Amino acid sequence: MHRCAFLTLDDPADYVIDDELVDEPLHALGWTVEAVPWRTPGAAWDRFDAIVIRSPWDYQDDPDAFLDVLEQIERSGAPLFNPLDLVRWNSRKTYLRDLAARGIPVVPTIWRDRLSAGDLVSLFAEIGTDEAVVKPVVSANADGAFRLTRQSAAHRALEVEAYYADRPLMAQPFVHAVTDEGEFSLFYFNGEYSHAVLKTPKADDFRVQEEHGGLIQPIDPGHVLRMMGENVLDALGSRPLYARADFVRQNRGEAFWLMELELIEPALYFRMDPDAPKRFARALDDRVAARRDHAA
Repeated sequence: MHRCAFLTLDDPADYVIDDELVDEPLHALGWTVEAVPWRTPGAAWDRFDAIVIRSPWDYQDDPDAFLDVLEQIERSGAPLFNPLDLVRWNSRKTYLRDLAARGIPVVPTIWRDRLSAGDLVSLFAEIGTDEAVVKPVVSANADGAFRLTRQSAAHRALEVEAYYADRPLMAQPFVHAVTDEGEFSLFYFNGEYSHAVLKTPKADDFRVQEEHGGLIQPIDPGHVLRMMGENVLDALGSRPLYARADFVRQNRGEAFWLMELELIEPALYFRMDPDAPKRFARALDDRVAARRDHAA
């Protein structure tokens, strides 16, 4: 049997994780799966035939330590999915700037290294909308995201500016479709479309994650979103083991913006499609087999 590690976090109690649904289809392909916290001291990574980054949803608290662990894994010779160079690029939201330069329509964004006293009001004016979201360049689970109006920006300036005094940030116009319609997520395994979900926030919130009360439902994304997902993967220039592309409808018109391209530790919502775990298991098995054949 081949051995696979799913990287996770020390305490998953507060999170919705359904990665165990992949265990049985992987076992049918000759694999055993072990959930391993990424902070495990002295882990012998070379005992695994594949290591998949799955739910280390606290890595943003110490991203340098997390990347150090991934470097240890790559040095061990164990195949890491997705690979370290892709993780480094995707760990900073500035990857959206790169994709925009490659022709992908992304949510309009202003980038700053930090905020000083008095910067928030002028930043809000630069965004040019009555409502905006400010969030960290390195983040997960909507941590550190502030939804602000022009009025609340003035009242909360000290709080927001203190939070971003030494933290890079991105500011975007608030996308009203997030609350009116929801966020569409399309999932790809080895570059092939697998399934899609629609994520909607609870009442009076804008965060679509389940940990914040969001509602998740399976959907058929339709032709337009399927084509946009393909365009994003083409712009990426590679076919990672897994990818999740999040889209929202633009504030004006029927077109969509790319909100996020998640290549590190996205929730893959296996439970939303009964065949998704099998597709993922086959993708992993094929990827490792191709790697072995290439090395032979």
